[in-house]
Amino acid sequence: MRITRRKFIGMSAGLALATSTAPYAQVTSSTASFSKPSRAARALLRGATDIHVHLDPDSFGPHSRQAARALDVVDMARRARSAGMRGFVVKQHYDQTAQLAYLARKAVPDVEVHGMLCCNFSVGGLNPEAVHHFGELKGGFARIVSMPTWDAENYVRQSRSPERAAVVVARDGLLLPETIELIQTVARAPIRDSSAQLALATGHVSAEEALLVIREAKRQGIELIVATHAMGRPINMSVAQMKQAAELGAYIEFVANFMIGARASFTVQQYCDAIREIGAARVILSSDSGQANHPFPDDLLARAAHELHEAGLSRAELHAMLVENPATLLSLPTIAS
Repeated sequence: MRITRRKFIGMSAGLALATSTAPYAQVTSSTASFSKPSRAARALLRGATDIHVHLDPDSFGPHSRQAARALDVVDMARRARSAGMRGFVVKQHYDQTAQLAYLARKAVPDVEVHGMLCCNFSVGGLNPEAVHHFGELKGGFARIVSMPTWDAENYVRQSRSPERAAVVVARDGLLLPETIELIQTVARAPIRDSSAQLALATGHVSAEEALLVIREAKRQGIELIVATHAMGRPINMSVAQMKQAAELGAYIEFVANFMIGARASFTVQQYCDAIREIGAARVILSSDSGQANHPFPDDLLARAAHELHEAGLSRAELHAMLVENPATLLSLPTIAS
């Protein structure tokens, strides 16, 4: 049988699909039972920046301990553009993502994508060299360095494998020297091709450790700090602790994933009350979405914003949490209301 070039290409594509490892294949749609946000809800996303989005290409397998991702960075950039968002930050537990931001911006140039570095074992833990590498990546899209997440001692002790090794940041109420050195590096490391400053996130350390980190960051001169999803597992900050963090100059992150969907552990009213206690001027609302079988990040963020608005938060407060505060954290020019 004579096989033409076109037939050969078609046969190769079919073989590739047939032999792909199904459990690790990229998911191209959200399969969660989730009502799509209304037009009014999506209007609240105009100019928003989501600082907490989990996207492919990422690892997924028995060693990674994380869920598959529902979409990749380019898919998300296109969705953000369609939603009228300003941009988003790609968060991966095991890698820095500044180069993914660079490539996503080339594919969708009118969306501002930024990178994050999480100080887990895969990058050497509390490793100053990883911070320097992150900051020096071409494009200047490095923005947030996070304390350990997946490998933080606080997270590990609450996980299904509490005996595994962990990245320790403090002992007996004091930060370890290596933690202080890392914070000092974040304070001083420049970002290539940019005049922006690196921001610091507290990651999955305990509430008490997060406050230690924030105090040291301020002492080192870091002004751009965010307390990672402080209200909820595994950090579990009290409102009093969140107010203390805000008074120290940190933004308090509230994630939609803890308010809506399968992982919801707080009601809309509980979120609304806590935000009012802290003050919207020190709060950032993000999605913490992008996992398979979860709502897409923009859909989840839009619905969360709308439900908080229905519960009593004003448009001005939501604009601060979705647009103004993320822009400040990322050293971006603010967009007028």
